[in-house]
Amino acid sequence: MHGEESLLQDIGLSIIFATVLSHIARVLKQPLILGYIIGGAILGKEMGFELVTNEASIELISEIGLILLLFIIGLEINLAELAKMGKAMFTLGILQFTLSVAFVYSVFPFFGLSIGSEKFDLLYIAVALSLSSTLIVVKLLQDKVEINTLSGKLTVGVLVFQDIWAILFMGVQPNLNNPEILKILTSVGIIVLLIAFSFSVSRYVLAKLYKACASSPELILLTSIMWCFLVCGIAGEAGLSKEMGALVAGMSIAAFPYGADVISKLIGIRDFFVTLFFVALGLKVPLPSLEVIGLSAAIIALMLFVRMITIAPVIIKLNKGVRNGFLTALNLAQISEFSLVILALGAGFEHITPKLQAVILTSTIIASILSTYIIMYNHNIAATFERLLARVGISDQTEESGNDDKAGHGGHGGHGGHGDGMVRDIIVLGYFRIARAFVEYLEDLSPSLIKRIIIADYNPAFKDELTNKGFQWAYADLAHPDSLSHIGLHDASMVICTISDSFLKGTNNNRLLSTLSKLAPNAKIILTSDEPGEAKKLVADGAQKVIIPGVITGEFLYDYISRGMRNNE
Repeated sequence: MHGEESLLQDIGLSIIFATVLSHIARVLKQPLILGYIIGGAILGKEMGFELVTNEASIELISEIGLILLLFIIGLEINLAELAKMGKAMFTLGILQFTLSVAFVYSVFPFFGLSIGSEKFDLLYIAVALSLSSTLIVVKLLQDKVEINTLSGKLTVGVLVFQDIWAILFMGVQPNLNNPEILKILTSVGIIVLLIAFSFSVSRYVLAKLYKACASSPELILLTSIMWCFLVCGIAGEAGLSKEMGALVAGMSIAAFPYGADVISKLIGIRDFFVTLFFVALGLKVPLPSLEVIGLSAAIIALMLFVRMITIAPVIIKLNKGVRNGFLTALNLAQISEFSLVILALGAGFEHITPKLQAVILTSTIIASILSTYIIMYNHNIAATFERLLARVGISDQTEESGNDDKAGHGGHGGHGGHGDGMVRDIIVLGYFRIARAFVEYLEDLSPSLIKRIIIADYNPAFKDELTNKGFQWAYADLAHPDSLSHIGLHDASMVICTISDSFLKGTNNNRLLSTLSKLAPNAKIILTSDEPGEAKKLVADGAQKVIIPGVITGEFLYDYISRGMRNNE
């Protein structure tokens, strides 16, 4: 009975301290995972007040949390969506991990850093530094409303591939001590059989069970957890890790239409066990010495360098844009919670030294703090790298687009042409939601107006799409006035920016209005704002008109409902 009370007390203390510290992290605009780990550190005997000392309780909490965490990660790996990402995403996903592991494995020994004497320490370092944090990245990109931008999609795609690489590594982990080809192939074969079994049962049995209990959320939840632990047990009996079974169980549910419903039911329990897992990690954090902090700083510097050289060049080579290359690399500049999972398993297999685990955990905590600010200012940092590359002739403004600009904005009064003598005097800045809807309307209702329009955006991925429709595309970074001067603003009759401050990066509509007033003195300037008060100020400062999306939507709804009521009278 005493043991049960101890376990209950330990779980209670873990939740209390994790909650308090995560609130502090939120106020300081840090990732919540940091609060969980620090909460665990305060509870533990290594750095804290020894409030949780029962090793059995700690291990039990950690194992349950780890299994549920990996089950949920598996639920979020949708293989069907992965297949839709195209060859470019597959190329990036494959090269990022393999190049990272190869580079770290080859270069790290030359640093002369002493971390451990186990023969697999270097391999685990290479793998750990090649994985980024899904929890941190997705949360921060959602907060910045960048998850659906091209760089956001590239970032999430890389994260999905990293999870798959981590799964493959976990599959061979148990056999690293005896790395015989036959044993490794046997493990891979067992994994394939487990996946085939899980997907078959999920499709033909679980689908019917979920349909039968669709009206009972608690039964859906229990069925999902039952499936998770059942596959974990089968994996354990087959010689694989239980954690591998949890991943496969999650993936088998995610592959089918009811996967989204299961995820929605598991959100609460996911957060609970994610919290317990990271608290349990914090309980094991040793008091960091100057040596450990120094090693962690070196590892973080190496990780940042590796992200830049393995992601940005590949994206640039795939013609996805210089800016998008650096943005994606910056978004992924942290160490994954999956790396901590792999290290925890490696410690259990006695593959690595405790010192290595402590160094990587310390590096993860420091990198998570640093990454928050890197993502917060990712556009400013990326713009700096972009300007540096432009000096050596590498930029999003290709030679072809440069020639278009010269032909379009010089000679005949500075206005653009399209080979038919038509003057391009309407400039749309940014190709985002409203601009895309505007383009669709023009295609359907006013094709002749297309020949008067230049669409200026920093993302070259849209160039072919727009030029094929008859528009002229020009490179422009709204945050930097010097990039706007070449697109013919001086002689434009109308300049339209359909992006509000919520989505503008590195500038705002006030500063943009000031810049446009100088570069396009004779043009009518139309801007976009989310707030009516801000819209009035922009008009007072010289804007011809300000679009307020919320007001337009409200007017549409009122007119639609009013017409419907009149028709029913």
